Amino acid sequence: MIALSLAEIAAVVGGQTHDIPDPSVEVTGPVVRDSREVVPGSLFAAFVGERVDGHDYAPQVIEAGAVAVLASRPVGVPAIVVDDVQTALGALARHVVRRLGATLVALTGSAGKTSTKDLIAQVLQRKAPTVFTPGSLNNEIGLPLTALSATEETRFLVLEMGARGIGHIRYLTDLTPPRIGLVLNVGTAHIGEFGGREQIAQAKGEIVEGLPEDGAAILNADDPLVRAMASRTKAKVVLFGESAEADVRAENVRLTDSGQPSFRLLTPSGASDVTMRLYGEHHVSNALAAAAVAHELGMSAEEIATALSEAGSLSRWRMEVTERLDGVTIVNDAYNANPESMRAALRALAAMGKGRRTWAVLGKMAELGDEALAEHDAVGRLAVRLNVSKLVAVGGIEASWLQLGAYNEGSWGEESVHVSDAQAAIDLLRSELRPGDVVLVKASRSVGLESVAQALVETGAEGEVAAR
Repeated sequence: MIALSLAEIAAVVGGQTHDIPDPSVEVTGPVVRDSREVVPGSLFAAFVGERVDGHDYAPQVIEAGAVAVLASRPVGVPAIVVDDVQTALGALARHVVRRLGATLVALTGSAGKTSTKDLIAQVLQRKAPTVFTPGSLNNEIGLPLTALSATEETRFLVLEMGARGIGHIRYLTDLTPPRIGLVLNVGTAHIGEFGGREQIAQAKGEIVEGLPEDGAAILNADDPLVRAMASRTKAKVVLFGESAEADVRAENVRLTDSGQPSFRLLTPSGASDVTMRLYGEHHVSNALAAAAVAHELGMSAEEIATALSEAGSLSRWRMEVTERLDGVTIVNDAYNANPESMRAALRALAAMGKGRRTWAVLGKMAELGDEALAEHDAVGRLAVRLNVSKLVAVGGIEASWLQLGAYNEGSWGEESVHVSDAQAAIDLLRSELRPGDVVLVKASRSVGLESVAQALVETGAEGEVAAR
């Protein structure tokens, strides 16, 4: 964080100082909410959770080097006491962002946010110091913590924004007003909470509504609901996609033999070839979104293409590919799942597994509401249409719908199976996998299928395992 005195922080957040001998002492380190992340110079934000009360760690974090605690009650050590820690954290982020000379880039979408955010960050880092959301910390707590990690040297701040209802993204953009706002797509993730795709579009489009006139709205030309958001902003509109009308687009899209996308990147300032290290054709759209942002910030087509070709996956359990010594390939995409990302992952599996046996180990997609049965059924059917060798549906009723969809599409006998839990899936795979097989593992985060992927990696790790 930029250096701020405790007195200045207290004024910004409307708090009272307690047990602070010298209010001129500065916070020079990061603002953290996890006591294990405290370093000398930190400010510790004490949140009260369902199981843990951060206030209980106040003496420990001060001993570890924190300058003070941002708290909702006195804690017997240096503290700034506020009515609500989350509100105070947001106010502090807003203040710091205003002081920074950085360009803020904000992005949202139903699928691909984190992968695209990671691509944007890796491209922009070629141009200037860049701070970006770690993992998927894209909510009202994670976003201000990311913004507060920026320093005087930061030139680009890339912030992923999530939403579970109307007004959520507007709240986040009020905290950290972007100059560039990107919308990837409008799908069915969280449709059970929103009530429909039109409501999702209404929520996602909030990201472009507050853009300044000298800003840019980066919109997906291939998604009609996203493209329609152009009418909701006074900023310049830049379209990306495979549409001929897109300002930044791809031509000659293909997949390599290993399932990595390759294409010709076309921008208003030139063209260049890209071959990505990531897996799956869905990353073409993500790459075009990142390219549109980078082009708007002054990078050439050649610079962008080079960066995209060298970019890797920065976040865990997102198409994380491991090659076992016995030739089995494990694709761990178990961080989360929705219908769009499930379809993309299955298509990537089919491309990677040409000439090999393929396994789709899938679990439920959460928060689909009334669409849950139809969407799970459709994913099971797609696995059959893509000639996946075997579908292993893991878990309860939603998993049974996956298996039923596959069965009704024509996957009879041993081509699909429903197992009760992750351990049953591990036991099945350990007994039936053969050298050369490709295994995709994917489900919503609550299912915890990363344990299946990890167990399979460990099974083959008698020597060095190459992760890609």
